[in-house]
Amino acid sequence: MEIRLDDLSSQQVQDLLAAHLAGMQENSPPDSVYALDLSGLKVPSVSVWTARDGDRLMGVGALKQLSPSAGEIKSMRTDPRHLRKGVGQAILNHIIGVAQQRGYRRLSLETGSGPEFEAALRLYRKRGFENGEPFGDYVASAFNQFLHLNL
Repeated sequence: MEIRLDDLSSQQVQDLLAAHLAGMQENSPPDSVYALDLSGLKVPSVSVWTARDGDRLMGVGALKQLSPSAGEIKSMRTDPRHLRKGVGQAILNHIIGVAQQRGYRRLSLETGSGPEFEAALRLYRKRGFENGEPFGDYVASAFNQFLHLNL
């Protein structure tokens, strides 16, 4: 598996990101969907990486700079054909490594609640993320959760 910075130009990547956004919309209340669309991922403050096995896309993940010392994990998604192969963990570890290289002191993320989110929550908690307060422009609700990792 190779993880590399991506320019979001491939149809494979765009399709996986569209599936991610659709999944978030399907499994979240309408006012609690914070997943970025393609245009939101193409801004200078966001870096996107893909995991590939040759030409096969395995997964995607993004890091948004919130400040010079903090970042937010966005758009983590594994292609369903590659679940339980360590793709999400590899991308998450890569993002954490980049955040450390950039000198971030904290990584945060927002996600939902319910069965559809449990696998992702296990992954984040296994890597040391802990539930905490809302950050940035997020507003707490009964649905969303905020996780943080001090680096």
